[in-house]
Amino acid sequence: MRELAGSPGTWSGLSLRLGQFLFAAASVCVMATAVGFANYTAFCYLIASMGLQALWSLGLACLDGYALRLKKDLHSPVLVSLFVVGDWVTSILSFAAACSAGGVVVLFDRDAFFCSRDPNLPCGAFELATAFSFLSWALSGTSALVMFWLLASS
Repeated sequence: MRELAGSPGTWSGLSLRLGQFLFAAASVCVMATAVGFANYTAFCYLIASMGLQALWSLGLACLDGYALRLKKDLHSPVLVSLFVVGDWVTSILSFAAACSAGGVVVLFDRDAFFCSRDPNLPCGAFELATAFSFLSWALSGTSALVMFWLLASS
């Protein structure tokens, strides 16, 4: 089996997982500090989805670090199958959450003009958390495609 960038147990895989984790954790932290985010379902879903993404990515980053340290191979079909399912589930959930939060942000800022009417509404925090979630999803989608390719080529 040939080495792909981002495959498990490699430095590129570790950096991909750490990037997913950092952007998901940043999204959760920024959204959690925004006053009143819990009043909007899309933002609550974003917190839940990015929390799951952060946990999944951190767990796999630890596994990648373990494999790199002990020079273990993580390309067994059973492990890759587990990675494929987990990556696709978290990637789809992350994309749905980022899109729903993005829709609410656009509604608030450009359509209903809530951000200009209510200065107490933390629209900047909503936008930043949504941007971080899209970045986390981009890395998660990349990882899901790499895992699927590894499974298909094994």
